[in-house]
Amino acid sequence: MNNQKQQKPTLTGQRFKTRKRDEKERFDPTQFQESIVQGLNQTGTDLEAVAKFLDASGAKLDYRRYAETLFDILVAGGMLAPGGTLSDDMTRTEFCLFTAQEDLETMQAYAQVFNKLIRRYKYLEKGFEEEIKKLLLFLKGFTESERNKLAMLTGILLANGNISASILNSLFNENLVKEGVSAAFAVKLFKSWINEKDINSVAASLRKVGMDNRLMELFPANKRSCEHFSKYFTDAGLKELSDFARNQQSIGARKELQKELQEMMSRGDPQKEIIAFTREEMKKAGLSEQTMIGIIWTSVMSSVEWNKKEELVTEQAIKHLKQYSPLLKAFTSQGLSELSLLLKIQEYCYDNIHFMKAFQKIVVLLYKADVLSEEAILKWYTEAHLAKGKSVFLEQMKKFVEWLKNAEEESESEEEEAD
Repeated sequence: MNNQKQQKPTLTGQRFKTRKRDEKERFDPTQFQESIVQGLNQTGTDLEAVAKFLDASGAKLDYRRYAETLFDILVAGGMLAPGGTLSDDMTRTEFCLFTAQEDLETMQAYAQVFNKLIRRYKYLEKGFEEEIKKLLLFLKGFTESERNKLAMLTGILLANGNISASILNSLFNENLVKEGVSAAFAVKLFKSWINEKDINSVAASLRKVGMDNRLMELFPANKRSCEHFSKYFTDAGLKELSDFARNQQSIGARKELQKELQEMMSRGDPQKEIIAFTREEMKKAGLSEQTMIGIIWTSVMSSVEWNKKEELVTEQAIKHLKQYSPLLKAFTSQGLSELSLLLKIQEYCYDNIHFMKAFQKIVVLLYKADVLSEEAILKWYTEAHLAKGKSVFLEQMKKFVEWLKNAEEESESEEEEAD
């Protein structure tokens, strides 16, 4: 008996016939382009007819495979070579976005064509967004009029949610920024976007993709200031956008300041130094005392690890706030600032459940430390409090407020007697 294992056959050198349908089709957009160009030439400037033609053609032509070619033709009339020039060796059409009239109404009509096409063929969504990103990188290869039309169209598409604001990343390209192309394009784009919706819609879309703090990058580093941005866009008739950018920069500056203060407190820097630094930063950023006291309160409360036990956290908070009362006092020279601080304390105690019972003790401590006046406390109690935890905090403060009122009445009657 032969104990040797029988050798398994190997596949080396053997050839198998592949079925026709498994063969990878060669990428050749020529025929596809011919069909689209021919259709567009027949429909001409009738955009209703163009939309119908594109809708019907999707059933016969491979939109999925030739999405980039399709969008190139609809925008520029033919396939685009790197850099934005039209390929010479292919048929083109004169009926495209770049040859259309340069006005908002025409661009809105073109936006509808793209909108209908993508609604009908959902799989084109991603390819369309990629196309817009690419076109923005090619801006230098287009004429000023072509750029204007593309900017208006992009603004309308952004307003209608057809594309994400993340496409604006392409505008931060160094070459486009350096030559002022990005900023000029952004003016037209934001004008048509705000015209379709409003600045709040623009702000929400930019925040969603983390672009709200990046608009300064439309300018070269040496011109990347709030003043330059503000003047450029205000002069272009976009004051709303410059106000938004200024506000965003202010929010950024406040966050940085809060972080810096927190670090100074954690290091145990002398309060005199902290006060001097804060005054300087407040002046530099043009912040009001009311805004500043809110930043200081947040920094003070974020500079320690709080005990998780309710009964211990109050004791810890009183000790900590007693230490920082000179800092709080330095930035509550106005009644409005005191009120702002009270509202911050209310909000903090409501948002941090362990502090719910500590509210009254904190307020009394700051009253004794001369940070909060009786006028501010009474105003907060009678009319200026927030809705957050209102019943709990008003109940906590009831006895102290009564004591304040009585003390006030007594001092008034003493003054009358003296007169």
